[in-house]
Amino acid sequence: MALLSLVIELGADDANRLSDALLDAGALSVSAEDPLAGTAAEVPIYDEPDWNNASDPAGWTRLRLRVLVDETRLSGFSNAQTLLASAAHAAGIAFPDFVAESVDDEDWVRKTQAQFEPIRISQRLWIVPSWHAEPDPTAVNIALDPGVAFGTGSHPTTKLCLRWLESKVRGGETVLDYGCGSGILGIAASRLGAGRVVGLDIDPAAVISAQENAVRNHVIAEFMNAGTTLELSADLVVANILANPLKVLAPLLASYARAGGHIALSGILAPQAAEVMAIYSPWFAFEPAVEEDGWVCLSGQRNSSR
Repeated sequence: MALLSLVIELGADDANRLSDALLDAGALSVSAEDPLAGTAAEVPIYDEPDWNNASDPAGWTRLRLRVLVDETRLSGFSNAQTLLASAAHAAGIAFPDFVAESVDDEDWVRKTQAQFEPIRISQRLWIVPSWHAEPDPTAVNIALDPGVAFGTGSHPTTKLCLRWLESKVRGGETVLDYGCGSGILGIAASRLGAGRVVGLDIDPAAVISAQENAVRNHVIAEFMNAGTTLELSADLVVANILANPLKVLAPLLASYARAGGHIALSGILAPQAAEVMAIYSPWFAFEPAVEEDGWVCLSGQRNSSR
C-alpha cells in the first residue's frame, strides 16, 4: 500500500468539520494535535472539554491535522489534492494549504508491537502482551493486547486502580467495574480472587473486547452494556472514567455499593479531586487521594446513612 500523509493547519471549528469530510471522502485516518507541540507555547490538554462552561476553551483554537491516505485507493478520487478539495467543499470551508509527506512502507504490526512491553504494576501483578513471554511466571500475569477499548495498563489511572484492587481483594468479593473498557480491572479482580465480577460500558465494542479478554485470561466475568438493568450490591466498585461523567454518575455508583463496601474513582486530574470527592461525600468517607503523574485515585468506604 502506497501511503501519503497530508499535513494541514487551520482553525479548530474548520478542522473538526474537515476531519469528518475527509473520512467520508476516503481518508484512512485523521489525527489532530497542537500546532505548537514541542515548543514552549505548547498547551497540554488531558481532560475532556466542559461544554457547559462558557469559559472553558474546549481544546486548542487551532489544530494540525495529519491525514493518512492510500494513494492507490482514494475512493474514486484521482489524487490527494482532489480528495482534499472535495472534502473542503463538503465541509463548507476554503481549500486549505497543505504539505504532503510520504510514509515509508514498514511492517506496522511488528513496529506497533515493539511499543508495548510487559508492564509491572506491583510486586505480584503484571500486564503482558500476548506476543511476550511472562517475565515472572509466578506472578499474576494478565494477558492483554492493545485494542479498540481503553485499558492496556500503561496509563497512570489504570495502574492506580489495579493497585487499589490488589490491596482490597481478599477472596470472594463482588466487584463492579463501571466503564470497563478492555476489561482489565475486572479481569485483574477475578485473577486476584474476587468471587463475582461485573463490568459495564456504554461502548458495545468495549463490551466485546472485555468479553474476549476474559476468555483469553480464563476468567469468568460478566461484561455488559451500561444500560442493562442491574440489581447488585458490590463489595468493591471501581470506575476509571473521567471527572465529568463521574460527577454525574455519583448516585448510581453509590447505589451499587453495599454499606461498608469500598469505591475507587479515577480518571481524575489532581485539581479536580476535591470537587469529585465533595459530590460523593454524602455516601462515602474518603481516604487521602493517591496521585501519579498528575492523575489521582480517590478511594472511600460506603456509609449506611443514605
